[in-house]
Amino acid sequence: MRSSMAVFLARLSPVLLIAAAAMAYVLYVEGSDAYPGRNLVPMLAVIALAALTLKKGEGRWAGAGWCWPLGTLGFAIPAIGLSIYLHYGYSIDLHGMFSESVYPEELFRYLPVYTMFAGMIGFAIGWIAGRNV
Repeated sequence: MRSSMAVFLARLSPVLLIAAAAMAYVLYVEGSDAYPGRNLVPMLAVIALAALTLKKGEGRWAGAGWCWPLGTLGFAIPAIGLSIYLHYGYSIDLHGMFSESVYPEELFRYLPVYTMFAGMIGFAIGWIAGRNV
């Protein structure tokens, strides 16, 4: 018989792997020059929301209804997606993000605020959709 903590971690592991890959990419692109610590916050928030979702559902994703899982997914897609997209654009110099900017690292100064705000909007949309399921 498996312990409840092992089941909890097994169900959380895909979220941890995706968030860890996103964090590694952010650290790779930014290095130590810009604001790498700040830009890890959206990924850490996704991990926290996923853990809270599993806790509310007693170890199951939809154990407490669909509001939490859809809200968490609604947060994760814009928060991680926007962050990864802008880091990718920076790394390949999309439309001169790096070469035509006076202070290119400043792109990352307020990026966590934007991604967290987009994630909160996504969470609200997912929560509302989860209520109607």
